[in-house]
Amino acid sequence: QVQLVESGGGSVQPGGSLRLSCALSGYTYRYYVMGWFRQAPGKEREGVASIDSDGDTTYGHSVKGRFIISKDNAKNTLYLRMNSLKPEDTAMYFCAAPVTGRIILGWLDLPQYNNYWGQGTQVTVSS
Repeated sequence: QVQLVESGGGSVQPGGSLRLSCALSGYTYRYYVMGWFRQAPGKEREGVASIDSDGDTTYGHSVKGRFIISKDNAKNTLYLRMNSLKPEDTAMYFCAAPVTGRIILGWLDLPQYNNYWGQGTQVTVSS
């Protein structure tokens, strides 16, 4: 059974930093893409960052240069380091990985893809 469990969300002032973690269990594909999406109230879910089994990363245009995605294969844990946070980064952040284990080009632009999802962790950026 595949499980994705996020942690690390919270409240932070503008300009601050947070690191999100996503512990994956039961997801053992050799080839994969996985990453983070977010959804703010009243808005559609959007892709934030992804990483694939080759180590290639992709970022949403609004977070490029501020967020860093990484994966610890030994711990099977996905991370999202968020720097220079802005109020518009406030959202529920979800960890996700496709049900089928393969590298999917443009996956970050497909929030409706058939994914496993975590329960989400709230990030609030406010002064």
